[in-house]
Amino acid sequence: MIVCIAEKPSVARDIARILGATSSHDGYMEGNGYQVTWTFGHLCTLKEPGDYTTSWRTWALTQLPMIPQRFGIKLIDDNGIKKQFATIERLMQAADGIVNCGDAGQEGELIQRWVMQKAQATCPVKRLWISSMTDEAIREGFANLKDQTDYQPLYLAGLSRAIGDWLLGMNATRLYTLKYGQNRQVLSIGRVQTPTLALIVNRQKEIENFKPEPYWVLATVYRDTTFTATKGKFTSKEDGEKAFATIEGKPFTVTKVEKKEGKEQPPQLYDLTSLQVDCNRKYAFTAEQTLNLIQSLYEKKYTTYPRVDTQYLSDDIYAKCPQTMNGLYQTKFAGEAPYAEIIKTIGGKPLKKSKRVFDTSKVTDHHAIIPTGVIPTNLTDMERRVFDLVARRFIAVFLPDCKFSTTTVLGEVAGDEETVEFKVTGKEILDPGWRIVQSKAKNEDDDDEKKKQDEEERTLPTFVKGETGDHKPTLTEKWTTPPPYYNEASLLRAMETAGKFVEDETLRAAMKENGIGRPSSRASIIETLFKRHYIKRERKRLVATPTGIELIDLIREELLKSCELTGIWEKKLRDIEHQKYDAKQFIDELKQQVTEIVHDVMADPSNRRITVLTDAELKKVKSPKKQ
Repeated sequence: MIVCIAEKPSVARDIARILGATSSHDGYMEGNGYQVTWTFGHLCTLKEPGDYTTSWRTWALTQLPMIPQRFGIKLIDDNGIKKQFATIERLMQAADGIVNCGDAGQEGELIQRWVMQKAQATCPVKRLWISSMTDEAIREGFANLKDQTDYQPLYLAGLSRAIGDWLLGMNATRLYTLKYGQNRQVLSIGRVQTPTLALIVNRQKEIENFKPEPYWVLATVYRDTTFTATKGKFTSKEDGEKAFATIEGKPFTVTKVEKKEGKEQPPQLYDLTSLQVDCNRKYAFTAEQTLNLIQSLYEKKYTTYPRVDTQYLSDDIYAKCPQTMNGLYQTKFAGEAPYAEIIKTIGGKPLKKSKRVFDTSKVTDHHAIIPTGVIPTNLTDMERRVFDLVARRFIAVFLPDCKFSTTTVLGEVAGDEETVEFKVTGKEILDPGWRIVQSKAKNEDDDDEKKKQDEEERTLPTFVKGETGDHKPTLTEKWTTPPPYYNEASLLRAMETAGKFVEDETLRAAMKENGIGRPSSRASIIETLFKRHYIKRERKRLVATPTGIELIDLIREELLKSCELTGIWEKKLRDIEHQKYDAKQFIDELKQQVTEIVHDVMADPSNRRITVLTDAELKKVKSPKKQ
């Protein structure tokens, strides 16, 4: 008998149906030589300190650092889990072979490996590795089962991550709670959560310490068009007024009219982070909501595996894209086919194949998130919105570039003492290309984006070099502004690039290796900061609480709060997965670092303490002043 183990009962039911295991039993399905069972996510976890030695059950500074000789796992203490595990254990110990059907990622690998270890399974193990839950993908996956040993590096990376988080989290949390927490609150410290909190706190301090400074902008209106002085801002009012006086009453002359045509490529396909960013910007969905929605769409077979950090497809997917496009063409919501008219524009021609979309070298375990081509039905409103973004992005990459022309007009006013130069630019869309997808996707939450787009795409009147006429100069006082507070979209981007602000898509992709946290874990990290009362939401803004600020101020060890150092750890974990770094070395380094942190904090002679706020007190805390 072959035992197949999936990560959820719903996934197990789909696999059982395909395999012909149609007879239901308590905790598994059976038939056609297969028994298909399931976990509920994690059934096992690393042992807690008190499981290793009774002296670690009590929180005491004298017991730190806690470094087990050998890490062990145990069942999570839950009656439902214990009951399901007993079924799995019985099936596995009598099995001729096992197929690991866990989610095809680091966490999925770890979940099932721990269950097999705990069940003491000894038979051969195969791995089902698929990127979508369609019937076709499941059949194809079972026809091409992989050897479990192929995924040993993936398991080692997941195990190293879990052990690393245990070592740092267990030791640093006890250390800071006992040393500074007044015995009133557990001060939770984590390998990813603490640097993430530091990002929010540091940005908040930057805003609060910001001192606005005035500057003056010289502009002039000629033929109902505002031209701005090219010399930039004036830092003193006197200089601005002097330039204003120089040009007042003198004629404006157009010195150059330049027209350039350009192209704008379609945006790249979605990875999880870019989808979470867009859903937060457009619909104010939290990162966790987006992850849950796209996971649901995956399990319903409408989109591919979501926990990915690549925006590329492997070359073999190209042949399947026409079928996917056909599914989108037939898709209807409330009786309307939202994609049919757009897809008609590329009908009858082979789909374009771009290296920006199809590049096998940029895909490791999974490709970008795309629709499967299965026609969606019975979606919730929130699921439909997420599906719509994924669908439109997929269609966009096969549409032509957007063609536009940029007109730059230079002008000058010759004053008595100096000549002041002015400039204006305008953009005209010649052929919207892929933007026909975007323009039809506008929604009520997109006002800012629309305003920005309208400003970018203003069309100028026709100017001729040498023309001259009256104009109306203005000198406007403005003030420098602080950086904005983080919202979930900008925080996710900062986590992805280890705190560095990067707009360029290509550069951002290169920095992902050193991002903090995995795409799939960032949402839960942000939620953890809320639960710990370290941050709170104010509309879209993320604001650090006094407890969160004090905790970061308290931590002197850069290793605990530096995004760059945490990013380096993340890179090492990726390298373990790709067999470029040794898992034992990673753990040994962390043990050494944890020992040093414990020693340094214990040696702190100060009597610092942290403010602990209840829920009620937290609500009374005044928010940072509005900027």
